[in-house]
Amino acid sequence: MTLFDWIIWTGAALTLLGLGALVWCIWTVSRARAKGLDDEALRVRMRGVLAVNVAALAASAIGLMMVVIGIILGR
Repeated sequence: MTLFDWIIWTGAALTLLGLGALVWCIWTVSRARAKGLDDEALRVRMRGVLAVNVAALAASAIGLMMVVIGIILGR
């Protein structure tokens, strides 16, 4: 495997990790809504999920950038 292959596969793994975290965020917020929490309790729950959500989006974006860079440079 070349360096570019490693960049592509690492980026793909990072992207999948970020997508998994996004699915977790959606699942956690939908469970909190289904419990019928009041507004303040829902805000507290979503505040913790927000940090994970932003990190997951960043990880997915960086992973996709790694895949594209690996493909372009590996030509």
